[in-house]
Amino acid sequence: MSALQIKKGSSKHSAYNLRPNFSDVIEKHTLAVIVDNEAGVLARVIGLFGARGYNIDSLTVAEIDHAGHRSRITICTTGTPQVIEQIKAQLGRIVPVHEVHDLTVEGPSVERELALIKVQGDGEKRVEALRLADIFRANAVDSTLTSFVFEITGTPEKIDAFADLMRPLGLVEVARTGVAALSRGL
Repeated sequence: MSALQIKKGSSKHSAYNLRPNFSDVIEKHTLAVIVDNEAGVLARVIGLFGARGYNIDSLTVAEIDHAGHRSRITICTTGTPQVIEQIKAQLGRIVPVHEVHDLTVEGPSVERELALIKVQGDGEKRVEALRLADIFRANAVDSTLTSFVFEITGTPEKIDAFADLMRPLGLVEVARTGVAALSRGL
């Protein structure tokens, strides 16, 4: 290959192109972060996102090891591959962080969310809300003469679809837990 061919050719042959090839496409990633269960850790993790202008789409936290004082933070975020890599690297540098897993790239995972959805209506709208709840396998956990509170679990997309269908039927309020996720298999 001549010098001219290298100069005009792909930049992947250049000694100056040391960065990996990243895309500018915005991607959604689910991160599982194992941390010490102590005061201030969640604030530090969230502070990392806020200080750098990264967005958190969903956040759940719960203790997973009472004896070892460990908690699991599940974070859904979006960004370019470069931003996601920066987030993971910076999370890994926080002292009480033990593990950072990107469930999106590590293989198949299971994601679920719980939502409570309040719908107000009467007559045909009430009947239609109950019919749709049955189709989506949502449970009526509270009922009055004019409203229902439905409990639904599933993927965030399933919950979005159910809420969208309830809007014209009298959607009043939605409370969501955020995503809980685990990788599949061993």
